[in-house]
Amino acid sequence: MQIIRSKAEMIATTKAWQAAGETVCLVPTMGGIHAGHLALIATARATATRSVVSIYVNPTQFAAGEDFDSYPRNFDADCAAITQAGGCDAIYAPVNMYEDDDTTTIHPANAAKVMEGVNRPHFFIGVATIVYKLFTHVSAEFAIFGEKDFQQLLVIREMVRDYNLPIRIIDHPTIRERDGLAMASRNQYLTPDERKTAPQLYGEMRRAGDAIMANMPVNEALDAARENLQNAGFGKIDYFDLRQPDDLQASLDAAPENRIFVAIWLGSTRLIDNCTLA
Repeated sequence: MQIIRSKAEMIATTKAWQAAGETVCLVPTMGGIHAGHLALIATARATATRSVVSIYVNPTQFAAGEDFDSYPRNFDADCAAITQAGGCDAIYAPVNMYEDDDTTTIHPANAAKVMEGVNRPHFFIGVATIVYKLFTHVSAEFAIFGEKDFQQLLVIREMVRDYNLPIRIIDHPTIRERDGLAMASRNQYLTPDERKTAPQLYGEMRRAGDAIMANMPVNEALDAARENLQNAGFGKIDYFDLRQPDDLQASLDAAPENRIFVAIWLGSTRLIDNCTLA
């Protein structure tokens, strides 16, 4: 398993593989590797003959006062976890993805304008820009993104379509703990008591989905879930919505493929999640 730090080496390595007739699958991460990431990496190994995992905590997707400085960083532990789970061909861990004279950023629209785009308007600018940079450093045929960050997945798909990028985006189902909590690097911020409370989020999402499928009015089902979560000890709810999966427009339709999306605070931790109605 190669550890690659420089853009030039990453570009050269990818091109050498492809010149030899191999295919490449990229798994972009910010580290804090957990079982959710490892599932993406396993899919990458099965998808292409070469797999690359990027580890880079991207500063441009954090606003002032957010958790950039405290975001989980343990490169040795990340490498060990990846190796123990079957490894990859290369870990791309650049020191910095930005040059001092960089002047261009990508400002996504459409899917980026709701939910996270309202609550964190800087976020998808940083995400789209860094992913575009990664795609130029790792000229992969495939890249894998988890459905836990479903809105991000759609933003990346739209960017690939709009710029005619020669890469196929593969989505991977959300990986959950046994109690339903979606795996995320930020889960380690939770206190022991908060960790016991956190699975109620997925429980309320599922209950709301079941109620909607049983013909309860959408707004009534969502309001009940919001109230139950606040009563359980959760804090501010940034959104708890039902939306269409293709364009993220708000919906009052009980179509099974429609998704409940949520961003909610539990103590000092912001949890995001989503699931289909059925």
